[in-house]
Amino acid sequence: MLTRKQYELLVFLDERLSGSGVAPSFEEMKDALGLRSKSGIHRLISALEERGFIRRLPHRARALEILRRPGEPAADPAPKPEPEPAGGHGTFQPRVIQGDFSGAPLHGATVPEAAPADSVQVPLLGKIAAGTPIAALSDATARVDVPAGLLGHGDHYALTVEGDSMVEAGILDGDTVVIHSCDSAESGVIVVALIDDEEATLKRLRRKGHSIALEPANANYRTQVLPADRVKVQGRLVGLLRRY
Repeated sequence: MLTRKQYELLVFLDERLSGSGVAPSFEEMKDALGLRSKSGIHRLISALEERGFIRRLPHRARALEILRRPGEPAADPAPKPEPEPAGGHGTFQPRVIQGDFSGAPLHGATVPEAAPADSVQVPLLGKIAAGTPIAALSDATARVDVPAGLLGHGDHYALTVEGDSMVEAGILDGDTVVIHSCDSAESGVIVVALIDDEEATLKRLRRKGHSIALEPANANYRTQVLPADRVKVQGRLVGLLRRY
């Protein structure tokens, strides 16, 4: 799932590369999408790269390669590396639970009669990766059973991870993350962060003065550093479900 702007940029890149073989400049992309600054293009490019639609070629200016065109299914993923043992302050230790993803669409995080006594159903809001708008996924159409021991006080929701930007934290493509809904988090916590009220991503949050760094857990991706007023915390990671 792509945002409207991500889709527009991918179509624009595909048309230009197919026609001339040369990627457009960031200024041309900005004008084509009607954006006010090139920083928005940087975020869209990073999101498309993280989702596996494009690849930036190293050591070559304006060099982009389309890996997956609009509407094409994702290629079979490469084998994922085993996550390294986590350690140190503020590091998420994944508690992997085999999940049952067959819940019916209901409203409110309640324990239904058909669910095990020690599980709670929470809304599954969709997929999370750089660029996914949480607001567009706020109407839950499915539910997942979550062990009650993973949940504390407050509201919770679940998201399906798409992408490999957090593999070194033990969070793999296809996992379902359980999120405690909140609007603040300590530095070092993995959060759902909303950028410019439009794009959401699952990253580790670091506070750096008046800026916020959103750190991936994969050396192949770059940390985003943004002014604090452009980032809103939508929740923090509290659990992880995995199907085998």
